[in-house]
Amino acid sequence: MGRAFEFRKARKFKRWGNMARVFTKLGKEITIAVKQGGPHAENNPRLRVLIQTARKENMPKENIERAIKKATDKDFSDYKEMNYEGYAPFGVAIFVETATDNTTRTVANIRSYFNRYGGSLGTSGSLEYLFDHKCVFHIVPKDTISAEDLELDIIDLGLDELIEEEGEIIIYGEFAQNAVIQKYLEENGYEITKSEFVRIPNDLKAVTADQVEVVNKLIEKLEDDDDVQNVFHNMLEPDEA
Repeated sequence: MGRAFEFRKARKFKRWGNMARVFTKLGKEITIAVKQGGPHAENNPRLRVLIQTARKENMPKENIERAIKKATDKDFSDYKEMNYEGYAPFGVAIFVETATDNTTRTVANIRSYFNRYGGSLGTSGSLEYLFDHKCVFHIVPKDTISAEDLELDIIDLGLDELIEEEGEIIIYGEFAQNAVIQKYLEENGYEITKSEFVRIPNDLKAVTADQVEVVNKLIEKLEDDDDVQNVFHNMLEPDEA
């Protein structure tokens, strides 16, 4: 199965959750970005693009401001970003990204979910090789520059795939090249409407419709945890095969 399929189906391998969960996730990401690079968007590239992402997701302005202020609160100890990997039933790989202020609580919860729904939590790094870590930028096309020309311009900056879709251009690049790609887009006047990091599976596990329902129970439970930021999987559903 080609890489074009995997990039176009990237959203299928990431569970997004409801709007409240999206706001919570973005709020934590904004707080972490401020802790790492300061509260001023003009001097903090990651914060700058996260604010654009939050606006695209219709996150209220006061939520954004509250997330920025939280990072500068002297009583705030910061979130720790931790990843957890394991197998759901039927050999489906699950990669869980968290941001937590209590790692003991988080790992206990994650382990209990895997056990309760017939899976098993693995050791750190045990399944990372099954997923390619990518940065993703959604940008507004320019009338003066074609998508093909843009692709040629950034192919040496770590570009993996460029897709035109529903009036926007979606750029997939190497995770380590995130800052380089963002800098190029901003310096060349592209409007970045959304940016994120995804993990795209490089080895897909085919399952039946009945098995999908079983695996989704675990994924949904993981999503519901307040410490969980993202859940990725390598499940290939019957209608995608």
